[in-house]
Formats: sequence, structure tokens, C-alpha cells
Amino acid sequence: MKTDMEIRTEGISILMKYMGNIEAERFISLIHREKSDYTKWRTKLFEEKTIREISTEAMELRTHLTQNPSPALSGKGDGGG
Repeated sequence: MKTDMEIRTEGISILMKYMGNIEAERFISLIHREKSDYTKWRTKLFEEKTIREISTEAMELRTHLTQNPSPALSGKGDGGG
């Protein structure tokens, strides 16, 4: 089992890799600024959608990202700073 510090370090590394430094820092700042319950948010996110609708949206997003890769996701971005 990973320690809390290992999870934090891995999470920040993943954010920075895929979002770039600036967007990763902004994301972390937003998370700290807002007092929210992730579990409630996640539950409400798909509350009104069927599994088929969620699946269709996910497949459409995957197709879009495959055809239009983001520089941040391809590792070719500027790293944000």
C-alpha cells in the first residue's frame, strides 16, 4: 500500500505530465480553494445519465482525442513553464 506522500507525489507528477505545470498548479489551487465533497460531486455528475449515454460520450471523446491529440497529452507541450 502506498503512503499518503507517495500518492500525492504520483498525483502531482501525473497532473504535471498531462496538464503542464501551470494548469496543474491552477487545478490544485482550485481544489484547495473550494470546499467540496468529491464523492457527492462524482455521484451527481452522472446522476441523470444512463450507462449507455456515459459510454457513448466516452467513446466520442476517445475518438476526438485520437484524431486531435492535445500537446499536453502527447507529451509535446511546453510543460507550462
